[in-house]
Amino acid sequence: MVHSRTADAPPATRVGITSVAAALPERVVTSAELQEQVERASGIALPPRLFSRMTGIETRRVAGPDEHASTLAVRAARAVLDSAVVEPDDIDLLIFASASRDMAEPATAHIVQAELGTRAHVFDLTNACNSFLNGIDTARTFVLAGRARRALVVTGETPTRSMRMRASSAAQVRSSFAGYTFGDAGAAVLVEPVPTGGILDVQTATFSEYWTIGGIDGGGSRHPRGDEHTYFHGDGGKLRSVFERVGLDVLRAVHHRTGFDWSDYARVLVHQVTLPYLNRFVELARVPAEKLIVTVPELGNVASATIGVQLARAAEELPSGSRVFCLGLGGGVSITTMVWEKS
Repeated sequence: MVHSRTADAPPATRVGITSVAAALPERVVTSAELQEQVERASGIALPPRLFSRMTGIETRRVAGPDEHASTLAVRAARAVLDSAVVEPDDIDLLIFASASRDMAEPATAHIVQAELGTRAHVFDLTNACNSFLNGIDTARTFVLAGRARRALVVTGETPTRSMRMRASSAAQVRSSFAGYTFGDAGAAVLVEPVPTGGILDVQTATFSEYWTIGGIDGGGSRHPRGDEHTYFHGDGGKLRSVFERVGLDVLRAVHHRTGFDWSDYARVLVHQVTLPYLNRFVELARVPAEKLIVTVPELGNVASATIGVQLARAAEELPSGSRVFCLGLGGGVSITTMVWEKS
């Protein structure tokens, strides 16, 4: 159950991430293998090494036929609970925060809960590649309000399911190209009161006038059925230009409000779509490259799990008191930043 605020359990003043884990499918697919599959299925010859040259992505993990969004989320959640020595019954809020899901209804959070055996209040939260960060922020709000003591936020991303493997023309390959950057992954965090540090700052910015730039059209009331609407499509160049135009203003606002600059962070975690895009961000925002955890050449774009995977790697190596800056970029368009200090 979700606990109501009581005199015996006042709302927390500091809330943080106390455990984090990631989960990756075992299957590895190289960009060369993926391009060969598309060429063979489509009967189209593409320039040599096109997928890897344009994206900087060499490999990605791909979920197997029996692995779903919930499968990856459950795997990461179990690792988090084991690491924190927390029983499923100790969780009173569970949020499945992901761009992917198992099905339209019910919420995938119910599937995760059934596998884990918790009795928490559950729901899904979806906001493209910002889903996981938004889920962490929502869990933090519940804990601050005294409506939950310990929250489990999970994501399971299987965007490779939306790759167009058979194209009718080179133009269709181009419109679907952003989908070939995808990889699959899961992540999970525990969010609860902490004595020091915690989540120090969160900022969100939304620019919904750009919602048509890219996405997956199928599954909603506009296109409830039809294979043609199940593939990811988009204009990566336009999306990048939007983020470059508005993103730097968001970063400046965060730096001004918090008083922190890049030197105050041990790590800077950034949503990663392609390697050229990441390099461009580093150049424009003047982020010291050594503060990044670069995952995209190895894992591709794993949607909202990108920050989760990097958080898991950062948490392993950083001592208490280290600050981490997270920058999420999501279609729609939205930007989310989070400043976390490890307790």
